[in-house]
Amino acid sequence: VLRDEFRQPPGDVVVAAGEPAVLECVPPRGHPEPSVSWKKNGARLSATDERLTLRGGKLMLANTRKSDAGVYVCVATNVVGEKDSEPAELVVF
Repeated sequence: VLRDEFRQPPGDVVVAAGEPAVLECVPPRGHPEPSVSWKKNGARLSATDERLTLRGGKLMLANTRKSDAGVYVCVATNVVGEKDSEPAELVVF
């Protein structure tokens, strides 16, 4: 089972370059409990970037750069399938 509604979809975030940014997402209820991953501008984010931390549904970016700006989508996945959240924009100035 994977419900339709995200319990908390990510919201738009505006930060200054060099500051940390946090995008929060609480996935829909599901059985089994869905895991969360993120996409930026349609491409799945790699957990190998040392500036990125994925903890629960939170995506934390340390020391943001102009290149981090874009549209982020929270993806909830379990054995039933996957669902994308509404997009959230990260603005870096």
